[in-house]
Amino acid sequence: MPEITIQASDGSGSFGAYLAMPKQVPAGAVVMIQEIFGVNHAMRALSDWVADMGFIALCPDLFWRQEPGIQITDATKEEWDRAFALMNGFDQAKGIEDLKAALAAARALPGCNGKAATMGFCLGGRLAFMMATQSDADCNISYYGVGIDQLLGDKGKISKPLLMHVAEKDRFVPEEARRTMQAELGGNGNVALHVYPGVDHAFARMGGHSWDGRAATIANGRTAELLARCLG
Repeated sequence: MPEITIQASDGSGSFGAYLAMPKQVPAGAVVMIQEIFGVNHAMRALSDWVADMGFIALCPDLFWRQEPGIQITDATKEEWDRAFALMNGFDQAKGIEDLKAALAAARALPGCNGKAATMGFCLGGRLAFMMATQSDADCNISYYGVGIDQLLGDKGKISKPLLMHVAEKDRFVPEEARRTMQAELGGNGNVALHVYPGVDHAFARMGGHSWDGRAATIANGRTAELLARCLG
């Protein structure tokens, strides 16, 4: 499994990141931001899909400060309990530092054209929004990010394209939170927020409990268009 090592910017150590390369370089890079299940098969498959679209994909292990190499699924209650424990123990500020280090590492990779985006799912979708307000990524893509309605005070800091895929029936995002996001972000020309009717959280995780082929295909097409536009 191709992996690189990234030095943490706070000097506390280093962490691994799954690397998927496209057939042709130079190319733009995408920092893939994990769900609460770690850099598991689903995240590696998504990274391979991004590479298949012609971009470098780099998926850093954000739980390394708790335990490196977490790879769990959404199949059992025990795994869900473990995933939520990891999420609750996760330092989001440190996570953003690690994502900025991964963004810099992606831009410095041989074959990268110097442009880099982020793309996150679930917890990663929240972190992608935070990267839109706290980093210089060329664009950011958030799939069913959680708790974003609590982060809207920073909406004025969004200066690059942000694409948000929101599930209408998301079990982790109440309707009120979704409507708040739509109202608060609707006037920002850098933000495109799409609500996918009738689908639940994680509708784009192929093989997952809430997979929806139609919504995922539409969302992924919008993702591909934005990456092509912003990363060349």
